[in-house]
Amino acid sequence: MGLGTICPCRGPLPRLQAWTWVEPVVASTQMATSLYDAGLLLVVKASFGVGVLSNHSASPSPPGALENQQQRAISNFYIIYNLVMGLTPLLSAYGLGWLSDRYHRKISICMPLLGFMLSRLALLLKVLLDWPVEMLYGAAALNGLCGGFSAFWSGVMALGSLGSSEGRRSLRLIVIDLILGLAGFCGSMISGHLFKQIVGHSSQGLLLTAFSVSCATCALFYSLLVLKVPESKAKPGKAVDTVSGTVGTYNTLDPDPTDMQSVVRHPSSPAKAKPEKTIIALLFVGAIIYDLAVVGTVDVIPLFVLREPLSWNQVQVGYGMAAGYTIFITSFLGVLVFSRYFQDTTMIIIGMVSFASGALLLAFVKETYMFYIARAVMLFALIPITTIRSAMSKLIKGSSYGKVFVILQLSLALTGVVTSTVYNKIYQLTMEKFVGTCFALSSFLSCLAIIPIGIVAYKQASWLQHGDIAEKGRS
Repeated sequence: MGLGTICPCRGPLPRLQAWTWVEPVVASTQMATSLYDAGLLLVVKASFGVGVLSNHSASPSPPGALENQQQRAISNFYIIYNLVMGLTPLLSAYGLGWLSDRYHRKISICMPLLGFMLSRLALLLKVLLDWPVEMLYGAAALNGLCGGFSAFWSGVMALGSLGSSEGRRSLRLIVIDLILGLAGFCGSMISGHLFKQIVGHSSQGLLLTAFSVSCATCALFYSLLVLKVPESKAKPGKAVDTVSGTVGTYNTLDPDPTDMQSVVRHPSSPAKAKPEKTIIALLFVGAIIYDLAVVGTVDVIPLFVLREPLSWNQVQVGYGMAAGYTIFITSFLGVLVFSRYFQDTTMIIIGMVSFASGALLLAFVKETYMFYIARAVMLFALIPITTIRSAMSKLIKGSSYGKVFVILQLSLALTGVVTSTVYNKIYQLTMEKFVGTCFALSSFLSCLAIIPIGIVAYKQASWLQHGDIAEKGRS
């Protein structure tokens, strides 16, 4: 039976859309990224460890002084590295998003993948040829100039939104995040073991970085030669216009296909467009504040686990990074269940509370098992950002997905750069007094991010109530 065979009961059967799946690109890219992140941390630690020991070998130092010196050196490296990684995409990411909207959707995916491959290749050359660790700043700049993660992820979200209906979009986007999490989990689990392997007379990390380059190369060639852009499944005139009556602007955040059919639509007016912009602005604010908390925690955790009281080795570092990726799985299951009973705003708040609680527990971790308990409490931490993207996609036109998503991603990247610098400095100042200061701050910021989302929920509820009253008046 051919792909275009006619079914007597349902008409033409849909053609297979396997080549429109962006998941293989996400999986291969994230596998490369998880290997690269673990390898970068361990390579930098080894590089600065040698330098610190040589500088202090002549004179005795008090206990813990060498470790603190190494921690400061690693922290300072990541401050510069994250600045380069966060700022350079500002020069190219929006242009790539505009080009993808105007010409071809794959532009904002293929160009960043080229940068990913070259930056992973740079780490491989550093390990193979023992180049100075500072050369990785140049690799980060090259990655950013190709669009970086900001352009790549906005392109992935645009393709995911185009290939899904509005009622299933939150689930569709969280599935992509699930694939990313599973790939990251697998990569992190094996990273420590791969790093320890020595091929011939080469230094540690060669096998790990070679695997990372291979995965990045596979992702690039798949996106160039195999991946196809899906046709939009959004129905014309649905959720891109402002709807009066019982639906209102805010109910488009959580459309129910059965309810939408029973709604009487009325011509949109300029007065109705302003609340829609207000909702988008509030979602932006909530996403940025929450991302401040998440980025700060993620940047500090690698430093935290290397020093006392945990003092992890290479394999434990890989396992710890893998634990961070489990939230992709639990968040997916959370959206799968919560989306049937709760609105988008409620799911966002649940995720923020989950992260805030886990970050607070993380501030008082003294043993390895306590670290994993705190990570387990963060089980829904991924829901907020993904659901916010889904909510925004229901308030804008499909032709603007690339630009809006890249603006959001660049906003998150820019605030992330500031957060990384501030958190690393706070960590350096407080690690000898209370090492969990940064995690406590993240818990507070996560709670603060609930406020704009709560305002959205309140406005949504008030508009629904107003719509019910207006509907009764018309009847």
